Amino acid sequence: MAERTVLDGARVVLPTGTVENGRLTVEGTRIVADAPEEPPTWDLTGHWIVPGFVDMHVHGGGGASFSSGDPAEALTAIHAHRAHGTTTMAASTVTGDLDDLARQAAVLAELTQQGDLAGVHFEGPFISPHRCGAHQPELLRDPDPADVRKLLDAAHGTARMMTLAPELPGGLDSVRLLAEHGVIAAVGHTDSSYEATLEAIDAGATVATHLFNAMPSLLHRAPGPIAALLEDERVTVELINDGTHLHPSVLELAFARAGADRVAFITDAMGAAGMSDGMYALGPMRVEVKDAVARIADGPTAGSIAGSTLTLDTAFRRAVTVDRLPVEDAVRALSANPARLLGVDDRVGSLEEGKDADLVVLDGSFELVGVMRRGEWLVRPEVR
Repeated sequence: MAERTVLDGARVVLPTGTVENGRLTVEGTRIVADAPEEPPTWDLTGHWIVPGFVDMHVHGGGGASFSSGDPAEALTAIHAHRAHGTTTMAASTVTGDLDDLARQAAVLAELTQQGDLAGVHFEGPFISPHRCGAHQPELLRDPDPADVRKLLDAAHGTARMMTLAPELPGGLDSVRLLAEHGVIAAVGHTDSSYEATLEAIDAGATVATHLFNAMPSLLHRAPGPIAALLEDERVTVELINDGTHLHPSVLELAFARAGADRVAFITDAMGAAGMSDGMYALGPMRVEVKDAVARIADGPTAGSIAGSTLTLDTAFRRAVTVDRLPVEDAVRALSANPARLLGVDDRVGSLEEGKDADLVVLDGSFELVGVMRRGEWLVRPEVR
């Protein structure tokens, strides 16, 4: 018999709502039906239990980068984010030479196949030079479907998402290609108009990459991609909730228009996530982190924000304490919605019988005190 663990007394956030003074029973790696007569293993009175967080857009952490092409470095980043409650993640690349990206994808594919990642997200090189942000301008290219297919092939079936600018030559054909292969086509780093964005959605685009960032602003006579992405029920919008990328009122606007079922909080974190200020690498670029904000250190894009240093436990705490979101809505944005998009919601993203025992324990102030992944404590609560 597999070992059973009974977590008792916490507020447990289920798909149907929050259960006060709830119980959750884990057997081996799975959540199982509760046995009321079984004594609790952990008394978590005064705490919250929420599903493990799912990050569909993250470039690194713990001083390590997914773009290094080094599996050991990728595992360092994975473990760094797991310690902050992200029990499932897709690894994001950054713009580079196609052959280099293909080599990185092969490494990340192996980590996906062995269960450490939920897939690969290609961010660039098929993005607008006018909205390149922290991507190296000279490495950008139009989204030729043949090049898109090369990267998909390199990922050996583990590609889950690709961010591109659909207004570029080949953009709509590439969106259609991605949709045909079951890969999320995400609109981002784009200079697209409102009308061109609607075309991309009709062609199969279903995600907005870090909405509001690296795209034209919302204007009253030229609403651009933001309005198109927010209003279409087929689109889920990514938001970086770190207090730097978005003003709280803008986040509130996105939730009000899209609704909690169409928002996915992401970190867009680079290697400095979970680390101190200093110099770090993001793909081929040098990044300086000062006061926890990452910016390109030199070159034509110097000063541009370069991803974030965010971890999802901080995003969750900010969502419920600063943005005043209901806890259940924050859980949708950090767990259920990204799990659905990545196609892993049959195993993770909610606390349900038969799913992986991936969960986060938070105290009454929403500070992380425990992390369990597949029934194993990665961060053990200091309570009994």
